Amino acid sequence: MRIALAQLNPTVGDLAGNADLVAAAAARAAELGADLVVAPELVVSGYPPEDLVLRPGFVRDCEAAVIALAGRVSVPVVVGAPWGGPDGVRNSAYVLADGRVVARYDKMALPNYSVFDEQRTFRPGDGPLLVSVGEALVGITICEDIWVQDGPAHAAARGGASLVVNLSASPYHLGKGAQRDGLVQEFARQEGCAVAYANLVGGQDELLFDGRSLVHDASGALVARGAFCAEDLVVCDLDLPSGRGAGAIAIAADLPLAGPSKRIAPVVAPLPASELDELWRVLVLGLRDYVGKNGFPGVLLGVSGGIDSALVAALAADALGADRVQAVSMPTRFNVAETRSDARVVAENLGVGFRELPIEDLRVAFHELLPEVDGLAGENLQARLRGVILMSLSNQHGLLVLTTGNKSEVATGYSTLYGDSVGGFAPIKDVPKTLVHALSRYLNEREGREVIPWSTIERPPTAELREGQRDDQSLPPYELLDPVLHAYIEERMGPHEIAAAGLCDLELALRVAGLVDRAEYKRRQGAPGLKVHPIAFGRDRRMPITNRYREEP
Repeated sequence: MRIALAQLNPTVGDLAGNADLVAAAAARAAELGADLVVAPELVVSGYPPEDLVLRPGFVRDCEAAVIALAGRVSVPVVVGAPWGGPDGVRNSAYVLADGRVVARYDKMALPNYSVFDEQRTFRPGDGPLLVSVGEALVGITICEDIWVQDGPAHAAARGGASLVVNLSASPYHLGKGAQRDGLVQEFARQEGCAVAYANLVGGQDELLFDGRSLVHDASGALVARGAFCAEDLVVCDLDLPSGRGAGAIAIAADLPLAGPSKRIAPVVAPLPASELDELWRVLVLGLRDYVGKNGFPGVLLGVSGGIDSALVAALAADALGADRVQAVSMPTRFNVAETRSDARVVAENLGVGFRELPIEDLRVAFHELLPEVDGLAGENLQARLRGVILMSLSNQHGLLVLTTGNKSEVATGYSTLYGDSVGGFAPIKDVPKTLVHALSRYLNEREGREVIPWSTIERPPTAELREGQRDDQSLPPYELLDPVLHAYIEERMGPHEIAAAGLCDLELALRVAGLVDRAEYKRRQGAPGLKVHPIAFGRDRRMPITNRYREEP
């Protein structure tokens, strides 16, 4: 059998555009002699459609788009879209052949953890589905079906399938690729059944989908792999036995083979060279898709001469092109000459637009108007002036404001609400400060030149809101803070457990936990940002704002 996996980048709600992506992939697959094309989970609606599927009109339009798509493809296609049944909406895989829908499978394992909330919007399917393609039996499954031990994918294999196809929308986080590879390989070995895993690619709000679709043969050997962070059509030949097993599952449809053709060499796309390379590429993909899919002509950000804004500017230039990035420096008397110079230098190195708009006179005028605003409130006033300027420019020119806060700052509330936290999208919201430094060094080494000034990378972090200010006057050094934050947020360890693990003393663990808990109200009002870790703020971690629970010292 020649199988084609259509690794596509849909947009939620763009039913016609998404159907066009599938039709184009199917046409190319037909030219290559494919017997079966598999597209990702919910590709027609886009993933995740969230509460759109609670609108009956949306589901009906998705169904109509699938029926219309069936008339446009000349090769059997398995495609994901919602289906509205009498007892609720299903997350479904439609089998298209002969100009019509010949079978449908409804996802049985509905995940309800991490970023998933499918039990709220979908009803589970009633049982597995097999179709015949020539003499081979193919089991149809969707994403979580294959992640569940002894779940629907295993039932399909044990019911007679020699190939299990999986329509997937598997969100990315660091380490997910290896986890996914191991899962698919182990399933194939355990069941003695080939697996074709068609994954989504692209950014959707906070979520990232990295592609890397997979085909493993019945021994568990990797046959083909799709590209990382790019659309792809993965085509390969599989030698499959005729219908096997007990045949406990009824055959839903019989699909003919395309006919004999010359075998093609499988493509195994290379994996990213390093974790930093992988992280850079997914951040660029997510930023590009958020800007493009939401129709912004470009982006705008404040640059301070600090490392966070420099990194975000570099990501934006890579994602969109330098001509679509505008950087604005807004110094006061507290910004030293070195940081003012670095703000300009990073813009010049990237080739992005640059403006310097000093705000010292505005700062003084506000203090004259509000003389009682002093100390920390006075420092925050500077950040809020910058936020007003950025949002005014955004309003005038239609550019998306990027906020430049990193995960360490977002976690501890080390930002000014309606000030440096202002903006519509936060590309490094899930990137801790130590990783910001690593990515900046990686960029310079990759480019073989100083893109982000080394002085910016090596300078002690500072918000420059008062004379001689440094981050470590308000926070522990980031080399100490970030492991504690990881333990508290991602490992869900309490302060006593953190101290017992030797990451820091109990006093500091309690202090960091308190900072994180008290900053929840800020995070609720912050911009959405890209998820790159297993637990990110936003869709993953849902904590109450009004919350008196604290571990005792």
